[in-house]
Formats: sequence, structure tokens, C-alpha cells
Amino acid sequence: MTASSSSVVLKNLAKSFGAVDIIKGIDLVIEPGEFCVFVGPSGCGKSTLLRLISGLEEATSGTIEIAGRVVTDAEPSERGIAMVFQSYALYPHLTVRQNIGFGLSLAKRPKAEIEAKVQAAASVLQLGPLLDRKPKALSGGQRQRVAIGRAMVRDPAVFLLDEPLSNLDAALRAQMRIELTDLHKKLGATMIYVTHDQVEAMTMADKIVVLNAGRIEQVGSPMELYNHPVSPFVAGFIGSPKMNLITGPAAAALGCTTYGIRPEHLDLSTTEGQWQGRIRHVERLGAESVLYLQTEAMGELVIRLPGQDCPAPGSIAFVTPRAGRSFRF
Repeated sequence: MTASSSSVVLKNLAKSFGAVDIIKGIDLVIEPGEFCVFVGPSGCGKSTLLRLISGLEEATSGTIEIAGRVVTDAEPSERGIAMVFQSYALYPHLTVRQNIGFGLSLAKRPKAEIEAKVQAAASVLQLGPLLDRKPKALSGGQRQRVAIGRAMVRDPAVFLLDEPLSNLDAALRAQMRIELTDLHKKLGATMIYVTHDQVEAMTMADKIVVLNAGRIEQVGSPMELYNHPVSPFVAGFIGSPKMNLITGPAAAALGCTTYGIRPEHLDLSTTEGQWQGRIRHVERLGAESVLYLQTEAMGELVIRLPGQDCPAPGSIAFVTPRAGRSFRF
């Protein structure tokens, strides 16, 4: 089963609620077949932007094009999109088969066509054995796959996914990230995905759009954003644990307003180094350890080390930033 893919073009798109500007003039091109992730903290406008593209919110100004057609004032049903929400929104009294085919039944499509499309979606999503179950007999991941199947049978030009994994536990989220990435490859569809989870953004996206207070802060591939953040906001948002960002006199001494160095780019020594400090806390995570070093020169620094061997809390240690890996903003 393959979906057609289409470009999405936003031109100077804005949305205000009364006197409050939520989306502040966004220009963005999403290429056909791209997996584009909108990421940012709560309140940055990412879900509102998705709802504008879907037609669930009305734009205050600007234009939205899908597949080369201006759809700014079109009804959601006329935009060639399908939306998957955070809540699965399945009908509890219907089977998986009926839930997946519900939109097609509502559109009075022939029964043979509905069954063929439901079977094709179920095959891709590995839901075949579950078609006669009700939602209450499914796991969270299975329910989310049913919601995706319901979107797939509509053959949308663009899939819109609003935090679809946030209700799942950590292990299931990791599994569903892989499944969604596989699904994207199989369908070749354009997908726009909203999340506040930078791990989801980094692992799934072709293109990440970092939003901050209703504006685009930076657009790029995951590794472009990791290696070349344009601002402290992006630098602090992409990467886990987050980048050390130092301001004030310490940064001024280094000739910048904000000095940034990632935890994995600080080398630790118990004998010598650029900055001395006392280890405040150690998180042993198995394959790696995360240390919190309180220094006089730079304040608290977070250091990420491979393995389990590291100095104990309370001991004195030194850190040195790796050459060419620090940022001066």
C-alpha cells in the first residue's frame, strides 16, 4: 500500500487569538515524501501550526499550499490530509476493522474497496490478527497503530501526527519510533510530526523545525542542528543531556555572550585540566555515566562519560573542552 506524497508550503503564516500572536509569520517548505518534525517547548506554537495546516484552526493571515494548491480557506476534508492525534479517538463499540474503515464507510465507499484498503493497511501495520477485536482488548501501541491505519486508508497526500506517542510508556515509545520510521519508508508519504521530545525529533526526522514563541528558530537535519545550532535556544534543546550553556562574566572572559559545550565533549581528569571543580553528583546509567561538576570558573558543568568508571561524588576533578567542539554565541 503506497500513499501519494505532496509538498506543503507555508508563506508568512500567522495566527492570533485576540491580541495574542501565537504564530508570527512562518515561511516553510516541506518537500514531498519528507518526514518533518516540529519541535519546541510547551506553548511554542507547534500544535497550533499543525492545526492551521489541517484546517482545524483558521489562519489570521498568510497562505497554506498542499500539493501546489492553495488550501488556506479550504475545509479539512478538502485538503488531502489525515490527522493522527495524541488520544487514539477510537470507537469502543467498533472492531479494529470497523474503526480503520470508518471514514470510508461514512463516505459510502463500496464494501469491497473498504475491505481491500483495510486489509492493506492492516498488513503494513501488522494488525491482521487483531481485526475482529475491540479497542479495549488492545495495548496502547496497537491502538495507536489502528489510529494510523484509519488515516492510511484515506490515501492522504500528507499525514499530520500530533504527539502520537506521548501516552505510551518509554519502551513502547522506542518501539513505535522504529515502526513509524519504517512506515514512512514504506509509504513514501509526506509526514508532519509534532513533539516536545527531542529524542523523537532526532531519531525520526529528515527535517526538524525548531519553534520558539511562534517563530522558527532553525530548520535543518538532526545532525545539522546538533553540530551547527544557530542560537543558545537550539543548542540547549537538541541533545541529551542538554548542552552546558554558560553566561555572565565566565562567557565574557571567553569573548561571547553565551558559551556552550556539550556534556560528551568535555574530557575529565583527576589530575589536570582547564577547569577544576568538585563532583556534586553522579548518575550511573550502565553504558555511560553523567557527572555534575561544580566549578568556580564556569559554575556547574554536566559531563557525559562512557562506561561506569568515574570519580566518586565529593572528589576533585578537572575538565577540558575538546578542541573545535565548543560554541560561542
